[in-house]
Amino acid sequence: MTSIIPSVSLGRRAELLLERFGDWPTLFFEGRWYTSGELAQRARAAARGFVDLGVEPGDRVVIVMANCPEVGIAYSALWRAGAVPTPVLFLLTEDELRHVVEDSGAVAVVTTPEFLPKVQASAPTLPVVVVGGEGGIPWADLESHGELPLVERAGTDLAALLYTGGTTGRSKGVALTHAGLDAAGKAAADLSASPGRTSTLLPLPLAHAYGLLVTVAGLHAHEPGTSYLMRWFDPAGWVALVEEHRIQGTALVPSMISMLLTQPLEDHDLSCMERVGSGAAPLAADVAAEFERRIPGAEIREGYGCTESSALISSQPADERKLGSVGKPVPGVTVRIERPDGSDAASGEDGEICVGGATVMQGYWNSPESTAFAVRDGWLHTGDVGHLDAGGWLYIVDRIKDLIIRGGFNVYPRDVEDVLLAHPAVIGAAVVGFPDPRLGEEVVAFVQLGAPATPEELVAFAKERLGTHKYPREVRVIDAIPLTSVMKTDRKVLRARLAPNTSLAPNTSLAGNADEAPPRLDG
Repeated sequence: MTSIIPSVSLGRRAELLLERFGDWPTLFFEGRWYTSGELAQRARAAARGFVDLGVEPGDRVVIVMANCPEVGIAYSALWRAGAVPTPVLFLLTEDELRHVVEDSGAVAVVTTPEFLPKVQASAPTLPVVVVGGEGGIPWADLESHGELPLVERAGTDLAALLYTGGTTGRSKGVALTHAGLDAAGKAAADLSASPGRTSTLLPLPLAHAYGLLVTVAGLHAHEPGTSYLMRWFDPAGWVALVEEHRIQGTALVPSMISMLLTQPLEDHDLSCMERVGSGAAPLAADVAAEFERRIPGAEIREGYGCTESSALISSQPADERKLGSVGKPVPGVTVRIERPDGSDAASGEDGEICVGGATVMQGYWNSPESTAFAVRDGWLHTGDVGHLDAGGWLYIVDRIKDLIIRGGFNVYPRDVEDVLLAHPAVIGAAVVGFPDPRLGEEVVAFVQLGAPATPEELVAFAKERLGTHKYPREVRVIDAIPLTSVMKTDRKVLRARLAPNTSLAPNTSLAGNADEAPPRLDG
């Protein structure tokens, strides 16, 4: 494994981009164009404002905003000042935000008026910069102090501190370096490069690792392009923007793709859409195929990464694609599949995905024990199960912690979910394990429907397509699959719905099926 430390910081990278392409209309947001020169000038001024506020190199500044131009300006300004953006999703509760502020040791917070009360309750002693409204320190004041010369930082210096979702406890800060983010951004830009001036729609939260990756990739653009930024994802708004502005590319997560499939896509001219990046969670093959069928010409290119790897590990090569695979490791990144005993898995054999290279995090903030567990002998242990085929293509199976062990057999929720999503009535599916005194765990599915279907019908549908040990013995219909703040399936919420004192429906449980015998542990 080799790590390549760039000779420039992300602040310098932004200057080099402007030197290469000059001033051009680069960002469209809510009816207004912003030029690259304007954004750069505002970042230089905001950098001076942050320094005058007392922010020093290495200091963390929490950013709590929905998408807007000032998010990117704040990133650039803090990198220019040598400081560390600490972005958090505005959906965090007051207690969760207080944990981030206290754990990171932040010296300031940037927010917008709608989130100001929550910020003030969570960070009562810190200066709060407010964008677009009253209260705290007006953002305009931040940009009124002149401009700041670039503060140089080394590749090993901290560039961003991103907090994980905390699904298994308190969220942990992931320390990402200038070198790691720069390498990931360059790889992403190289893979997405296409001839001619391009346009991209950005509905992802810029506070998420995937959104941050897209931001840094823009610093490595091969030619000047245009970005259309959404304050937050809205399926109808996405369709309208693509049709009106003839947008060619976008970056989505699988739940967004599923939501778009509920729209009357055939009623709109979306023939301009060519490139659809998908990441942050596995994408069901049937969902991908349906999206491409309904938007002819749009090609989904799935990738894979995690916050701890600067959001990028693998991607579909520019000249190849395999549906169902998340591509090949990007340049500078090495992937190995590890068996439980620590040895290397064979080609095609499932195991834990381990990653080495320039993009791997510096560690978890204030958590040496967690860092030592996650990064062992230089390898990041992702907690994801997958395999590599003979050609080096990576396939994701599921999360280790989501594994269901039924009667001694492994059941990965994604296998069951993909089958349920193939049913024409199902538009969302999530599978969890239910404690069972005889088998250890039983498989339970939650589904969101777009057309009428009964639970019994869906159980039978899955039974025809899955092994005896895999198919769900109960299907529960719910209004919507719960999502986390980063739009991943919230299995924690679903498990809470399966209270210990509730039992599976007798007509769909294994115990009620006299024609079935328990699975044999010897296969």
